[in-house]
Amino acid sequence: MNPITLFIVFALAAMGVGLEYLAPGPAAVPLFLAALVVALSLKMANTWQKFVVLRAGKLQGVKGSGLFFIIPFLDTVVAVIDERIQTTAFSAEQALTRDTVPVNIDAIIFWRVHDARAAALEITDYRTAIDRIAQTSLREMIGSSMLSALLSELKSADESLRNEIGRKTEAWGVSVSAVEIRDVSIPVALQDAMSREAQAEREKQARIILGSAEVAVAGQFVEAARAYTDNPAALQLRAMNIIYETTKERGATILMPTTMVDAMSPAVALAVAASNQPAKQAVTGPAAPPTPTVP
Repeated sequence: MNPITLFIVFALAAMGVGLEYLAPGPAAVPLFLAALVVALSLKMANTWQKFVVLRAGKLQGVKGSGLFFIIPFLDTVVAVIDERIQTTAFSAEQALTRDTVPVNIDAIIFWRVHDARAAALEITDYRTAIDRIAQTSLREMIGSSMLSALLSELKSADESLRNEIGRKTEAWGVSVSAVEIRDVSIPVALQDAMSREAQAEREKQARIILGSAEVAVAGQFVEAARAYTDNPAALQLRAMNIIYETTKERGATILMPTTMVDAMSPAVALAVAASNQPAKQAVTGPAAPPTPTVP
């Protein structure tokens, strides 16, 4: 009994008791009868509720929300439907995928009743039916999917389940707003095999990237060698810079052969540059004779 009906019944009963106390007799009987009628006929539905009422076995209407009256003993409230969004968890254990891999999947469905009349009259227990339909649809989806596609395309699987379950429950006045797969479990042995496969694939990619880097570095070294061949002074400066970089740390001891030290001598660099001059002149041809001057 709702609070408003309870208050009215209590007030009528109190008035009857007071009248009986002040004037004993049948005068208080109508008040007690009115209290009984109100208790049996005055109903209240919350804003998210719908009351399905039958009159003499036939559908009289769907009431709510707010206060409404029914005829006692003639009208019957056969169902109170909650139209808010509901959640139902369901699962499939040891279901075989298309490539015969057993998986365990846990999912949850979000649904609501949009037609209270159909939910009350078209099916005996729509909540149990939704749970059974969800489990059946999940197993059908698993059986038609490859394991790799199931693991990599969970969003597509969610949408497929939502459409399939919604199509089956539409006739019951139930609409499905979302389906979310929460967990996909596969056998431990298969997990190890997939882990090794993924590790091997990553190692393969790492080796390919390393080989590409070696090719790029070798090309840069070739360009540097060409630049240093035409400019011995630049090569000497580069060698000195390398030595400086290696000796920046305190307490470092560097051992260098004397031939390397001699190679970095300015005199040696000048001699190498002078030795390259005739070669360049030989390539470009003899120098042009000086232009005679006229006295």
